[in-house]
Amino acid sequence: MQERRIVVTGIGGVCCLGKNVETIWSNLIAGKCGIGPITLFDASRNKTRIGGEVPGFDPTCYVPAKEARHMDRFVQLAIAAADEAMAASGLKEQLESGKADPSRIGSTVSSGTGGLNAATEACRVIGESGPARLSPFLISRMIGNMASGYLAIRYGFSGPVFGVVSACTTGCHSVGEAYHIIKRDDADVMLAGGAEASVQELSIGGFNALRALSTRNDDPQHASRPFDRDRDGFVASEGAGVLILEELEHARRRGAQILAEIIGYGATCDGYHITSPDPEGKAVADAYRIAMKHAQITPADIDYINAHGTSTVLNDKIETAALKRALGDAAYRIPVSSTKGAMGHALGAAGALESIFCVQTVRTGVIPPTINYQTPDPECDLDYTPNEARSRSVRIAANDNLGFGGHNAVVLFRKYE
Repeated sequence: MQERRIVVTGIGGVCCLGKNVETIWSNLIAGKCGIGPITLFDASRNKTRIGGEVPGFDPTCYVPAKEARHMDRFVQLAIAAADEAMAASGLKEQLESGKADPSRIGSTVSSGTGGLNAATEACRVIGESGPARLSPFLISRMIGNMASGYLAIRYGFSGPVFGVVSACTTGCHSVGEAYHIIKRDDADVMLAGGAEASVQELSIGGFNALRALSTRNDDPQHASRPFDRDRDGFVASEGAGVLILEELEHARRRGAQILAEIIGYGATCDGYHITSPDPEGKAVADAYRIAMKHAQITPADIDYINAHGTSTVLNDKIETAALKRALGDAAYRIPVSSTKGAMGHALGAAGALESIFCVQTVRTGVIPPTINYQTPDPECDLDYTPNEARSRSVRIAANDNLGFGGHNAVVLFRKYE
């Protein structure tokens, strides 16, 4: 069988930097930050009272109000991102006109935490009124596969549809697994990505208990500072990112615009600790090696890395060590950035949004900055593209993500040629 090439033909996103990819990208490369005081719930009792909220998000712009009430917010965000990606790809019109085969289209739009808002609300109802007052929509609002399920119903496709759950690696895994589904000829098109509504009381309270969040409540714009010596934790944010992945010849036949090509994917596990990454960074490095093996490239071929870069003490120094282990001397040459300085950490949506940023980088030749990088850390000694975007030719970009449970994933994007 001829090797199937996988390309990206549509992208859509919502996050604290904007409600579409154009706005998000413009703000990102301008060095703007979308983090501010939490307004989605009363955070006054929390140690951390800041987060990255989607500005003015109204789900009824995408679905009727009655239907929106039956969805958790992470599904609403997924629909917003998917609608943009589907429209950009031209696929929605072709499905509606019968020119696309719905049995060859699937979805791995996933969530790392699922319907936390639904779960939190249900616990409150049980405490106040008892289980008899629970909503019949509770389970469907709560479970994490519902983003993919709703999208399949919304657009009428029936190929492989499921959710990947791997904490902060969810979005990256979802893109990589969708790539493999098309590669093995189980589908021609996949919606891939992640959605998360994690600026809510259970999530913020839980991460505060872990002491994982920044407590710079008086300075939210500078709270997330990846790779900086004075980083004190990540900032939780919400959002969604969806990519339309497609087999190359299928995309050509329907006249789709090709934004980038996916050429490799690697997934590993530390097998070390439930929340702390392995100090050796071996499994992260192995994920890079697997992705490069599939892509048939060497470290010298990589022109840009969008790093996980959470702004936590452990992640940033261990990820730095892992990049050096994976790429050798090339690690010092390759520009790296963490876009979490600008948009915080969207957990299961992070890898999806950051994959979109890799697509934009190979398309435009603009490398987004790591903002709030002020004081170098001797243990983080790579080129982190500090504070200002950089223009240069980028042929191959890598996105990596690390997640609780020891999960690691790497996806490689190439400029379409």
